[in-house]
Amino acid sequence: MARISPIVPRSLIVSVQASQGEPLYPTPILEALCHSVVQGGAMGLRIATPALIPVLKQAYPQMPIIALTKPEPLPAQPETHVYITATLADALLLAEAGADIVALDATERNRPDGLALREVVAQLKAHFPLVGVMADVDSLASAQYADACGVDVISTTLAGYTAETVASSPKQSPDFGLLATLIEAFPTVPVIAEGRFWEPAQVAEALTLGAYAVVVGSAITRPHHITARFLKAF
Repeated sequence: MARISPIVPRSLIVSVQASQGEPLYPTPILEALCHSVVQGGAMGLRIATPALIPVLKQAYPQMPIIALTKPEPLPAQPETHVYITATLADALLLAEAGADIVALDATERNRPDGLALREVVAQLKAHFPLVGVMADVDSLASAQYADACGVDVISTTLAGYTAETVASSPKQSPDFGLLATLIEAFPTVPVIAEGRFWEPAQVAEALTLGAYAVVVGSAITRPHHITARFLKAF
């Protein structure tokens, strides 16, 4: 299975997402947030709003857009479900909308449509050969599985968010242990650091370890989480 050249920027990627019930959920507000982080210097965007993809591609034709889908609301126990771009139909929808990279759950868990990850990746590449595939993984085993399935990029997104890793991964900080393991295991594959990045020093640490790029989300784009962190001082 042919793999594309990396099209993710070796820089800061900002995840701009919100869930139903949050004040930022309406699409126009999420679009404004995207413009804001680009103005601040973000070199890539990770979004979960398919309708925003063509809008952002028109505004920033050279900006890599990493897209995914999530159900609304999320499952009651999300750590036990595949919910990030869970089906082939979801992946094709994102590619059709103009995503440069489709991010999907790349764990070995059963997918809702019954397809194996290898089948999803193969079908997506068959229909959209220029669209990259980002594997959101939770462990070395998941990353090895995803790599064998032909993904283009590996990300630590799901570390600590699956039933298999919720107890072993840090609760309040990035999983630097997994990041270092993946960087060593996959020297020719871009490894992206994502998950619980709250401080610039943590981004610097990830880059020192050899991360290809870093995705930061809530620390930049979700004010209610930021506010809650400051309130802990009281």
